[in-house]
Amino acid sequence: MSRSVVVAGVGMIPFSKPGRSATYDVMGAEAVGLALKDAGIDYGQIQQAYVGYVYGDSTCGQRALYRVGQSGIPVINVNNNCSSGSSALFLARQAVDSGAVDCALALGFEQMMPGALGSVFDDRPNPLGDFIALAQQLQPDPDAFMAPHLFGGAGYEHAQKYGTRPETFAMIAAKARRHAEHNDKAIFRDPVSVEQILASPVIYKLLTRLQCCPPTCGGAAAIVVSEAFAKRHGIDSRIRILGQALTTDTPSSFESESMIRAVGFELSRDAARQVYEQAGVGADDIDVCELHDCFTANELITYEALGFAPEGGAEKFIMDGDNTYGGKVVTNPSGGLLSKGHPLGATGLAQCTELVEQLRGRSGVRQVKGARLALQHNIGTGSACVVTLYGVQDG
Repeated sequence: MSRSVVVAGVGMIPFSKPGRSATYDVMGAEAVGLALKDAGIDYGQIQQAYVGYVYGDSTCGQRALYRVGQSGIPVINVNNNCSSGSSALFLARQAVDSGAVDCALALGFEQMMPGALGSVFDDRPNPLGDFIALAQQLQPDPDAFMAPHLFGGAGYEHAQKYGTRPETFAMIAAKARRHAEHNDKAIFRDPVSVEQILASPVIYKLLTRLQCCPPTCGGAAAIVVSEAFAKRHGIDSRIRILGQALTTDTPSSFESESMIRAVGFELSRDAARQVYEQAGVGADDIDVCELHDCFTANELITYEALGFAPEGGAEKFIMDGDNTYGGKVVTNPSGGLLSKGHPLGATGLAQCTELVEQLRGRSGVRQVKGARLALQHNIGTGSACVVTLYGVQDG
């Protein structure tokens, strides 16, 4: 990264269950309004906008942004499955970092339907076809839903390889609810016990219903600016993007014949390594992390991919309490996707919002004491993984 990129403003609306939300354009416009207010600037100062969503026709981004303003700026719509929001942030950051613009907006939203994720276009090749075929080859189950099959299969592989117990996966879901209890933007805030989680209906192998994030609707946004822009406009410039990487699959995702690899272990590992190298830090330096807990199994294997635990060491990391307050790195203080749900396009920017507020020291009861380095991990099957490191720069 050649320039210092400042996170000037963030905003997200409370997520809601499908059928109970406003339409995508209203949610998107509201999130942008919150980010603009947070940054203390007007929409007319935005020079480019990148808008992430999955379930919507082309130019939904324009529809949402035109509710805020029609300034004639470039608007680029971004679809990268579950990492669409973070991919929009990647492009906005890149635009500022390159010097192309001084102020860019990343917006993400999703107006979802209830139930398991599915393909909309069934008259052409499924972009996830190779992943589905590999899952059926390694763990045949023609009746399984695609996402639980892939991620639940990865958890099952971890259990078979390292002896990881069902209770360990359930502890992740219980932790998510504890963290979400004081987050008014989360949907699922009532505590649940490990016993309740294990007793909920089985979805696939070790995965039970309470270990799966539900589809939800919502919007979130972030504004990134150059240091010079922040100085000219009196913007708080303490929160910086110190490193960022976007990775996609290599042949080993398929050739390794591993469900853990198929769901993006190596993408996450490689993106994290790039980010650590860019910033000159290591996994042990991270204070707080929002990672992609679409299923408890994915959170568990991602501890290892991000370097918080060695391969096979995630169970000890969890049992030692190193993933929560008082441990090594507080993971998903927001409650994560397991508690907020997963509006695909909004998720990455909701993670960004949480971490920026943590670094500002404005998270109330959920505040991670003394947090100065925050890591964000957002992955979408197909695949694309975005890892972003935020830090506090004083003075």
